[in-house]
Amino acid sequence: MENNLPNLTIGTLAKVAGVNVETIRFYQRIGLLPMPPKPYGGIRRYSGADVARVRFVKSAQRLGFSLDEINDLLQLEDGTHCDEAGRLAERKLRDVREKLADLARMEATLSDLVSACHATKGNVSCPLIASLQGKKALRAGGSG
Repeated sequence: MENNLPNLTIGTLAKVAGVNVETIRFYQRIGLLPMPPKPYGGIRRYSGADVARVRFVKSAQRLGFSLDEINDLLQLEDGTHCDEAGRLAERKLRDVREKLADLARMEATLSDLVSACHATKGNVSCPLIASLQGKKALRAGGSG
């Protein structure tokens, strides 16, 4: 489909790629998308390859890759550098797993604090507020 889309304006490129015009301009400023030449008295025209490139960037972002990491991946897009792309993906996977572990610790701590808040009766100090103030910190996986 992308090859059937020659001579797109920036607005049409944005619409077809599912982004806004400012996203296209931003990608051009940071070097993720080349800026086509502007003919004298005319407007820049984009191709189906530009649509594919923007979609590549958005897909990589959905997987958690930063724009710098996406730039690295774009350098490998000819498909002949699978080992290097794999190493980038392995690093991203490690980052994701670390974030998941951090989120699990946060979930456990918050769960303990919520339980402590619900168990509190009467005119006593709120366990959540006390914990955040450092008065009685709860650790992930248990109280105390």
